[in-house]
Amino acid sequence: MGITIAYIIIAIYSIALILIFCYSLAQLNLLINYLSNKRQNEEAPKYNLLDPKEIPFVTIQLPVYNEEYVMERLLDNIAKIEYPKSKLEIQVLDDSTDDSVVDTAARVQELKETGLDIQHIRRENRVGFKAGALKEGLEIAKGDFIAIFDADFLPETDWLKKTVPYFKDPEIGVVQTRWGHINRDYSTLTRIQAFALDAHFTLEQVGRNAKGHFINFNGTAGIWRKDCILDAGNWEGDTLTEDLDLSYRAQLKNWKFKYLEDVETPAELPVVMSAARSQQFRWNKGGAENFRKTVWSVVSAKNINFKTKFHGVMHLLNSSMFLCVFIVAVLSVPMLIIKNTFGHLAWVFEVTSFFIASTVILFFCYWFTYKSIQGSGFDKFVDYVKLFFTFFSVALGLSLHNALAVIEGHMGKKSEFVRTPKFNINSLSDSWKGNKYLAKKLSPNMILEFALMLYFLYGMYIAIPFNDYGLFPFHLMLFLGFGFVFFKSLTAKA
Repeated sequence: MGITIAYIIIAIYSIALILIFCYSLAQLNLLINYLSNKRQNEEAPKYNLLDPKEIPFVTIQLPVYNEEYVMERLLDNIAKIEYPKSKLEIQVLDDSTDDSVVDTAARVQELKETGLDIQHIRRENRVGFKAGALKEGLEIAKGDFIAIFDADFLPETDWLKKTVPYFKDPEIGVVQTRWGHINRDYSTLTRIQAFALDAHFTLEQVGRNAKGHFINFNGTAGIWRKDCILDAGNWEGDTLTEDLDLSYRAQLKNWKFKYLEDVETPAELPVVMSAARSQQFRWNKGGAENFRKTVWSVVSAKNINFKTKFHGVMHLLNSSMFLCVFIVAVLSVPMLIIKNTFGHLAWVFEVTSFFIASTVILFFCYWFTYKSIQGSGFDKFVDYVKLFFTFFSVALGLSLHNALAVIEGHMGKKSEFVRTPKFNINSLSDSWKGNKYLAKKLSPNMILEFALMLYFLYGMYIAIPFNDYGLFPFHLMLFLGFGFVFFKSLTAKA
């Protein structure tokens, strides 16, 4: 390896590490906001839903696409929501192309006969995917407020009573609730997904909302003011995360968002790696697409302060951290060789402390979010330590997959909105096998993931002759993470 190449590797490695460190500092600031947040929900003006004159009309939208396994559960659950029938409308926005359409139509008709105002709305094509379905439904929606639930969500019967009152404040455009997880303990995969989502729905959403920074509607389990949607330019299907897109356009027009940490809306987590991969790809590519589309509007906005701009930019860059992590991972092996080949460059390894510091900060931040939901105590902390490093390893193992999604997003490459298959998995006795929506083909990325597993095994191996074990734990986690993702992807097929 030449000295010029060594310097190039060091420069790229260092830049990626510094960006990760900046992200971790932003997370630390959100933690400070989270811990200092004084709950203001009780002090906010609210509609008195006991007064018929104050009860607004609400439309519930259910955007669905080939959801055979969960449609009956979804419709039966939504039908139980407590709200005056004269002020409630339900739209089943059904873009399905399979046999589930017939069963859904029959169940909708049965519910309609009970006096429920429910419509089964079909489109001739899937233009705009979910965003297109929501937009088309909005054109005929009767409600002043639009609640949205994906097919795997199961809101409590009093959900509208807990959320609608906050729209008494005319500046509130969105009320978002926290996701719960009905199958959190199904497997290692579901536990680490729940862990990551819990961090987002506590640390990030509360931390940003508490100080008036931009947050995002999470695509489901939230409710919009119809006027806010229209004022912000309506739903657009030019990114894979239409929820993040509309959220930023609305907040740039001075609409306020209210986040309710205490209102939990249970949902089902993907139970197989192929389903988790498709969801991760959509979220991460969509995040990069929204950075490309929105960042200049945030930076140049005259109606928001510097701190809100900073957190907005970091929020839009969230998914891009996977690209930085992947760069750091791949270059860590040549960095080990450089350190032990060019003695005068050993000092540059001090930059590695940025990654250690970032890991410590995230460990510290996620502990507070974990104990806010799971509780504290020594046993809980031990469980947390195990879960954190499992999550960290698997996140590293997904870094190639997610980095490719981010690159596509930044480059503007368009792709179809790939839905996350649902399974109706509630307990350990339920099985996902035989689900007809599972991907039939293996991801081509798996070959690279297997190669990377061997690559990081090599990274551990060369530490022995070098007698340099500083990166050994990192390479071990990468080896385990890529191995987990590869073998789970290999076995989770229909």
